[in-house]
Amino acid sequence: MKFSLDILDWQAVAPGINNCADWIQWAQWSGVDAFSGEIPKSAQIPMMAARRMSIGSRFAVDAGLSLLTKHQVDAAIFTSRHGELERTGRILHALAEDDAISPTEFSMSVHNTAAGWLTIISKNTLPVTSLAAGTDSFQQGLLEAQSMLASGASRIMLVDFDGEIPSLYTESVNSEFLPYAMAIILADGDTLQCQRISKNGEIDPLALPQGLQFLRGYLSSSRSFIVSADSRHHWQWTRAL
Repeated sequence: MKFSLDILDWQAVAPGINNCADWIQWAQWSGVDAFSGEIPKSAQIPMMAARRMSIGSRFAVDAGLSLLTKHQVDAAIFTSRHGELERTGRILHALAEDDAISPTEFSMSVHNTAAGWLTIISKNTLPVTSLAAGTDSFQQGLLEAQSMLASGASRIMLVDFDGEIPSLYTESVNSEFLPYAMAIILADGDTLQCQRISKNGEIDPLALPQGLQFLRGYLSSSRSFIVSADSRHHWQWTRAL
């Protein structure tokens, strides 16, 4: 499987990384083994709405809003491996303890919470979709974007994110790089080519989230880079000469 595309703009949010220059520095310093610092506040999200969001959704909406102020897009795709797992964990804990479940927690525990918030706050009724495909979620979002571009769309925004997760999962997920969100504007083109390549062996459960693997490679000076997927394959990215 091969495809190509252009990236017109990007935006990312994580604890302690507040601007594009910080992200470029992060991408070049592979020795960073965790996000650290304060959770950045958003100047774009109304305070009452921000209080109701999980950190992951707030980061995703903030990154998306930053790009929507500069670009007209035909649709938005949200990808997340865990979605609102933090909320779901609290709901399950309440059920186990026979406690009352918060209506807010219940209504906002669905996987497309962040996508809904984006359209509400931006007052933009653009088509949105939310995808989850395990460790391969970001790359599957790119394939979804490819189908939209091939169907006539000119600009697609992809927002990849994950929030905090219950401590039960920290042994199998690299929670040191959570929460985060990354948004990119995609267009038809050939400046970046991607192909799926075979791999033998298990995926490293403590690898960077797939979207951050891509961002690190994209912001580096390397002509090609690898984004891991699962035990069967990787994705190899190459910049056009």
